[in-house]
Amino acid sequence: MKNFVQNGEILEVVAPYEVQSGGGVKVGSIFGFAVTYAAAGETVDIKRHGVFDHAKLPAQAWTQGAPIYWDDATKQLTTTSTSNLLVGAAAAAAANPSAVGRVVI
Repeated sequence: MKNFVQNGEILEVVAPYEVQSGGGVKVGSIFGFAVTYAAAGETVDIKRHGVFDHAKLPAQAWTQGAPIYWDDATKQLTTTSTSNLLVGAAAAAAANPSAVGRVVI
């Protein structure tokens, strides 16, 4: 195939903010988890597919399969859709309260 560029599982982007390895990165409508640390403005590889544990809004209970969104203001996963980017689904249930949720993106 002449027009294939890459599989897209790992994508290089410019970090819109400082991000630690494993931190969520939102660039427009692109989302993934940083493979390494990057300062704002540096390039960073993000992993765009897989199952990840990450900080979630603690006061929410998740059911497996629930839509999960990225809150770029708090840098947390949430079930709240308003003003947030849909990134995947809950890979496992999460209790209220709990600090970490498992998401498949």
